[in-house]
Amino acid sequence: MIVDDHDDFRASVGRLIRSWGHEVAVASDGASALSLADAFQPECGILDVSMPGMNGLDLARRMRQRFPPAQLYLIALSGHEDAAVREGCLEAGFDEYLLKPADIALLERLLGGDRPDSRAASH
Repeated sequence: MIVDDHDDFRASVGRLIRSWGHEVAVASDGASALSLADAFQPECGILDVSMPGMNGLDLARRMRQRFPPAQLYLIALSGHEDAAVREGCLEAGFDEYLLKPADIALLERLLGGDRPDSRAASH
């Protein structure tokens, strides 16, 4: 599941991930993402950190209430290269923290199950 308030980014990442053979659902905000997640039951969520209304950290916290880490792998996408933002993402329940633009090869490995043992490796 991809959640981002920028239409072009959301569509581009969705097309890319579909080309790798994954089923993709997209949402433009936190509230619609929560509704979609209940129906879609995602295995992975790629969430924009900075969204109006419910930001990505708040969304991650709410997603973690519904889906434990063993069921849902959460990836934060952020334009902020800041240790405090990274730490906030970890505290909110994200498994990974990627800077925009995301490393495509790394994203493909993460979605393929090649995930580091430690949370939020430096990317």
